[in-house]
Amino acid sequence: MIVAGLTGNIASGKSTVATFLRRSGALIIDADQIAHDVVAPGQPALEEIRRHFGDDMLTPEGLLNREKLGRMVFEDPDARRRLEAIVHPRVSAEIDRQMARIAENHPDAVVIMDIPLLFETGRTEGLTDIIVVYTPEPIQLERLTRRNGLSPAEAKARMASQMPLKEKVARATMVIDNSGTLAETERQTLAVYRRLARKARQ
Repeated sequence: MIVAGLTGNIASGKSTVATFLRRSGALIIDADQIAHDVVAPGQPALEEIRRHFGDDMLTPEGLLNREKLGRMVFEDPDARRRLEAIVHPRVSAEIDRQMARIAENHPDAVVIMDIPLLFETGRTEGLTDIIVVYTPEPIQLERLTRRNGLSPAEAKARMASQMPLKEKVARATMVIDNSGTLAETERQTLAVYRRLARKARQ
């Protein structure tokens, strides 16, 4: 089994690359999905968020109001750090549980740890490779405003809250350029998977 990290910044196309890797045969540990799961109704993290940030961070149905909380934490670094302190340890623990299950049941697998904050949360230890999905900032900004319905100022604030993408590229062992067509991104992703699969067989 080999384990590679997959990261990028918001609206860089990381989820698209993860989908292509999964289709190729990789097993994906999806930190975004885990982060959604740990704040589901009935989970301790959701109650802790409610206590710290207020009842209005929940919808009338008792779900996390992601849009409202997102606006708050992207405008307030202290609030963002507090939210991360609530969510990240729980996400990390679930990643470790999933990794242990894969190691037991699929010892020859290519495992991709799909983690947006891979560098920021210090999850790089033990990875055979780090894949960074790159998109130039103007394209990233355009995609983010269109996809999330944000103003340019709101989108720039969210982009600025993450480690600069160029810095991530400099620390990567593999880079997928997602500034072209979907077919071009898929071709690059398949080439990356084949390299990882060869390593897994060695």
